Amino acid sequence: MATRWRDRGATVREWVDRTAREYPARLAMTVFGAVIALFTILLLPPWATASGDGARFVDALFTAVSAVCVTGLVVVDTGSYWSDYGHAVILVGIKIGGLGVMTLASLLGMAVSRRIGLTQKLLTASEAKVRTSSLGEVGYLIRLIIVVSVTIEATVALVLLPRFLALGESFGTALWNAVFYGISAFNNAGFVPTTEGLSVYASDWLVVVPIGLGVFVGALGFPVMANVLQARRYGRRWYRHLTLHTKLTVTTSVALFAAGFVIIGAMEWANPRTLGGQDLATKLLSASFASIMPRSGGFSTVDTGAMNPETWLVTDALMFVGGGSASTAGGIKVTTLAVMLLAILAEARGDRDIDVFGRRIPRDTLRLSIAVVFIGATMVLGACIALLRITDFSLSEVLFEVISAFATVGLSTGITGDLPDAGKYVLCALMYLGRVGTISVLGAIALRDRRRVVRFPEERPVIG
Repeated sequence: MATRWRDRGATVREWVDRTAREYPARLAMTVFGAVIALFTILLLPPWATASGDGARFVDALFTAVSAVCVTGLVVVDTGSYWSDYGHAVILVGIKIGGLGVMTLASLLGMAVSRRIGLTQKLLTASEAKVRTSSLGEVGYLIRLIIVVSVTIEATVALVLLPRFLALGESFGTALWNAVFYGISAFNNAGFVPTTEGLSVYASDWLVVVPIGLGVFVGALGFPVMANVLQARRYGRRWYRHLTLHTKLTVTTSVALFAAGFVIIGAMEWANPRTLGGQDLATKLLSASFASIMPRSGGFSTVDTGAMNPETWLVTDALMFVGGGSASTAGGIKVTTLAVMLLAILAEARGDRDIDVFGRRIPRDTLRLSIAVVFIGATMVLGACIALLRITDFSLSEVLFEVISAFATVGLSTGITGDLPDAGKYVLCALMYLGRVGTISVLGAIALRDRRRVVRFPEERPVIG
């Protein structure tokens, strides 16, 4: 009997090793789905809910997907519906989703063997968008992920703790809320542990600013953080050692924040249901926060459902872009947008090459960017059609909800809880695909780079 189990175990290990080497994206999707299934089971028992009645399967599944995929969309009120046990399960799901299932597997491998095997490196490379030619850097990246994430989460929590205590919360409640917000902010999850959410802190800079900064930094991506920390070793001219990816991510993220701040602030300035009733300082703070959150944060200090339709449309665009590659954010990623815009600019100038920051971007990067945008848009289109067929909500409401799910943002116009079960399953699938990433989906479908021996003659079609 023991020999039979050892043989079966060896067979499973061989299958995992072979799949990790040949189809890392496909294995990553499978493991991520398994983790979601596990957290769904953990949320089903009666003690997971505050009432003790137990959650419906679709509600437990939706919450598990939203937590593990660090989205923040909810079909039940997190603060009042789930028990302390349920909140703990959600928080662990957020942490695992933020770190990445493959990264967590590599950490466990390090703890056991004090080293990272080839299989774990390939899996982590798939999750963290690290090239397999630089697998020697994966171990450093994993350690950096843990140190940076824990440091930033702890910093946000330590800033929030005294503020919550000053607002009259008990030490235990204040500590729990501070830790919950710290983890949820850096991982761009958007979950809140209280029923009232962040709306009661709309004018409180000591609460809103730390959470906003945590979301912004978390959306930059671990490769950016690693590059900045490495570049700082070179002294005063450290910025010269930043990679093109870092420069594009930071500049595009800042530009999108500035554009969102101006446009959202202008559109909602006189809206009495959002910014209209606030004083000047609170308006500026709320507009800034509303511009950061589409990066994939999902928090809100004003009622998103009360915003003007044109503000929804702008937020749709910001959410679709999302944050940086290999970050806790979703979307098509800011570097994808940057490459597309640079390609348009190069075409307008008549340049054959796409140049920026003294570097030339390869053509295959542009083709990949086009594929990512097209796949993302196709997912959004398909989900919108499905929800429009099974609900009576307007296109603007459905589009907002679908993009929020695809980009794992978590902002909502308020219709998520009113969706029929079929609509909830649609959003579950969209959150899963959005978190796994369009690149991983593309890699799981098109497994190999086909190189033709014979190429057809070239002919240019008419464009535009």
